[in-house]
Amino acid sequence: MKNIFKYLGVFIFVIGFNSCTEDNILNLSPINNISVDQSFKTPSLIQSSINGMYNAAAIGSYNSGTANGGRGYIWGAAFVQQGDNRGEDVVNTATFYQLTYTATYDPTTANNVYYWIDGYRLINRANLVIEGVTGAVKDGVITKEIGDNYIGQAKFLRAITHFELAVHFARPFNETSGATHLGIPYRDVGVDTQTEIDSEVQKKRNTVGEVYQKVIADLNDAESLITSNTLTYASKNAAIAFKTRVYLHMRDWAKVISEGKKLDGKYSLEANPGTPFLNSYSNKESIFSLLQAATLNPGVNAALASQYKRRTLVCISPIIWKDTDWLADDKRRFESASDPLAMVFTLSGRKYTNKYKDDVNNTDASPIIRYAEVVLNMAEAYARTDDAVNGLALLNNVRNRSLAAPATQAYTAFPNKTALVKAILKERRIEFLMEGRRWSDIHRLQKDDIAPIDGIPAKVANGNPAAALFTLGTPYTGPYGVAAIPGSDFRVLWPIPQDELNANPNMEQNPGWK
Repeated sequence: MKNIFKYLGVFIFVIGFNSCTEDNILNLSPINNISVDQSFKTPSLIQSSINGMYNAAAIGSYNSGTANGGRGYIWGAAFVQQGDNRGEDVVNTATFYQLTYTATYDPTTANNVYYWIDGYRLINRANLVIEGVTGAVKDGVITKEIGDNYIGQAKFLRAITHFELAVHFARPFNETSGATHLGIPYRDVGVDTQTEIDSEVQKKRNTVGEVYQKVIADLNDAESLITSNTLTYASKNAAIAFKTRVYLHMRDWAKVISEGKKLDGKYSLEANPGTPFLNSYSNKESIFSLLQAATLNPGVNAALASQYKRRTLVCISPIIWKDTDWLADDKRRFESASDPLAMVFTLSGRKYTNKYKDDVNNTDASPIIRYAEVVLNMAEAYARTDDAVNGLALLNNVRNRSLAAPATQAYTAFPNKTALVKAILKERRIEFLMEGRRWSDIHRLQKDDIAPIDGIPAKVANGNPAAALFTLGTPYTGPYGVAAIPGSDFRVLWPIPQDELNANPNMEQNPGWK
């Protein structure tokens, strides 16, 4: 390993590494403990390196630096739960995500700190794969076609992880003209030597505009290079789908539509909204999900069914549950002790998601992007560009499959563009409830011209809401135990971890944090 581990401790947060040499995280295969020097010497070792990259994406290495310490950072359970708990449509019932839920974190809070660490760990793994595979192709170990496929997958993970970090640690794209405000460092060097550490430790934050440009460039490369087509590995279609998400944040409505059209005929919505979760590895609308398997999952903290079903750490909030736009007979409210398509269950009068079902072996896939999101991304883009016909049609495509009587309950028209856009945004809250999507929308809608959200909305108090608060009939109007935080407040952004600031003299903290 080029004797590199003796240098890692002081740069732990800069490059997302762990200082513990016993569990070497530079190792691309956490199962086989293969050194970086050896990981690209044979086709089978290269495949093991790719598997290790995906395993790291699903599990992470929380706090202890060991696999058993994983909490699903950055694309496993933590991605979903952090995205949920930063919004108002769930209630954190315990202390597990209380600091996230109440926005009482600081530069040393473990949950957001390790989001950063494991995010950059994964990015570094991806960079090492890109460099290692490039060398393996040059040396004739694998063909260029196979190498391009691997490089495309690594660029996909590098892109989406930078994007996810920017959504939590930087202001939205439209905060300034040209998105010239502070983003995050976009790292494209695989660090495994002292020279690389010395260089990368000095890296400043890119602007948000630069980050998004690099994300799109990596996703374009991924689209052109990837040849595999499996749900739990990045595919060409996953890169396309994710671009619709990124362009939505960039408010490039035309690109959302043009990218989304590329997927016409390649995916379709399941007839029942519960099917993608009943068959999370085999359905017509899931585009990219991360594998969670009984033999690989590190424990209860990195699995969605463990957190959301068995331990019931997060429930559905009365705020969205009682929203009258969510019809009482909508199939996404369906409860049944015997029907596996049930999407909700009740415990002590509170409502919980049943999207993640296997609370014994924790095998439910972590959903990253579904075709339903692409459809609603396009619907919103059409609506914002005054194409009400396509906007309405695509909105109904998603909503109608959940209606008890689509012939009479489907939307037929809206009085204006504003009403249509707001209906699409409400549909997103219902459709992607408990899938980690709420914060992403809150983030991008800051200063929006049609449906602005100012900061973080008020929430139900942390803890177990009373059963009476879930009675349908009228919208929820309070009490709100967690006050709204205005968009001008520094707490809207997560702080850059303190150890990152200590290690990198060029790293700027988000304004307001000390």
